[in-house]
Amino acid sequence: MKSTCSESLLTIPRFDQIPFLIHGFGTAAWTEDCLKSDPAFEGFRWVIMRQTHSDIIHTIEDVPIKVLEGDALITASTRIGLVVKTADCLPVLLLSESWGVVAAVHCGWKGTGKHIIQKTIMKLEDDLGCNPSSLLAAMGPCIGPDCYEVGEDVLRFFNESGLSLNVFRKHPERPDKHFLDLKKANRQQMLEAGVSEEKIFFTGNCTHCDTNLLSYRRDRDVSGHMYKRMYNFIGIKLT
Repeated sequence: MKSTCSESLLTIPRFDQIPFLIHGFGTAAWTEDCLKSDPAFEGFRWVIMRQTHSDIIHTIEDVPIKVLEGDALITASTRIGLVVKTADCLPVLLLSESWGVVAAVHCGWKGTGKHIIQKTIMKLEDDLGCNPSSLLAAMGPCIGPDCYEVGEDVLRFFNESGLSLNVFRKHPERPDKHFLDLKKANRQQMLEAGVSEEKIFFTGNCTHCDTNLLSYRRDRDVSGHMYKRMYNFIGIKLT
């Protein structure tokens, strides 16, 4: 019988086919204890950042002594699990089978506006020689384009950052508000960075609509600042 933890993990079929890889997008029932107790991940050490909605990216060879601050992690080392936590923001997992490198990226509207996914792809190439065309990308659950209401400040930020505004849709009833499509915005950045369209995969419903997922916008009035987050991860097994 599967454990509650196992049943609460979303994966990408293409990634499941890779024997040296572990990965997953956690749901509301998937906890840090699940991550650390699942026998499938025995021997892994986990890197969990203090996320700051930045464009700070860390390339690591070993688990750092201190908690890192930033929003993206890269490694070519085995048995190191890279984790990003989300509760409406978009988690993106990157992998190059040929180069044997992985990355985990936290893409909220601020990170997206700062080009964090593009910068992570550039850093993969600069630090580890990984060609962007070799990358596979997996986008996990996030708040959907019909629920992610943002203000004029977000649209201006994207415009000033040189990003396409076709990821926004005017709110039909509130002239000062827009709906933002996070997945579309990050997909466009990945395509511009050299990731092939057929190598970009998606999973998960809208976090705001699906009660099996966690949503800061939906739940914050109940849980305040101590809202829970979903754990999303990727790592390389020993080969």
